[in-house]
Amino acid sequence: MKILQQSKPLKLWAIILAAGSGSRFSKTELKQYQVIQDKTVFEHTIHRLNDLPLTGYVLAIGAQDDIAQTLPFRSLEKAHFCEGGAERVNSVLNALSYLSKIADDEDWVLVHDAARPCVDPNSLQCLVDTAIASNSSAILAIPVRDTLKYVDYTQKIEKTVSREQLWQAQTPQMAKLAVLKAAIEQALQDQVTITDEASALEYSGQPVQVVTGRSDNIKITYPEDLELARLILQAQQQKFSDL
Repeated sequence: MKILQQSKPLKLWAIILAAGSGSRFSKTELKQYQVIQDKTVFEHTIHRLNDLPLTGYVLAIGAQDDIAQTLPFRSLEKAHFCEGGAERVNSVLNALSYLSKIADDEDWVLVHDAARPCVDPNSLQCLVDTAIASNSSAILAIPVRDTLKYVDYTQKIEKTVSREQLWQAQTPQMAKLAVLKAAIEQALQDQVTITDEASALEYSGQPVQVVTGRSDNIKITYPEDLELARLILQAQQQKFSDL
């Protein structure tokens, strides 16, 4: 992958979030450790991210997780582990704090969900190239396709919501380490609800560029998503082998 010329060598890190309980998937099984084609979802995700020239990657895992550090991740020598937090935003901040000890404030960081194993390599490249060229934070997202309904608490439709200018956020989401860390810390201090990294950046007034992703960059949330991910990975692998 080509990286634009910088005044100093670019360093690119990834944070992979895997500390959540994933209760919508199962009360007893973690979705990132489900197996597709002899590899866990977690391994597939790490494999995709390592198509980028990562300096290293940090896996934010649960305190009771005794599996992650036993898996044969790609580029295992670049792997770091930290304990996740109670919520997604806490896990990201923990990983950023870890990175702050070994990385530079100006280094770029990609934050990605462990349960998104199907992210396309070309999408990753476009995201990184866009962030570096614009020198601003960026996320993968896709335009909303379906008609949106605003529904009340009794499950009755109140109105149809215009989908113009609405995008569905995905991951990875990319920013400079110090910028993202400061944005999250400020949002938490102000008790602002943070659902993804972009929302923290938005709150702090940082510009965030949207990069068009792909609809097959699904997040495994429900049990039926696992079979869909299996089919997508199979189709992608066939496509790569035909190239």
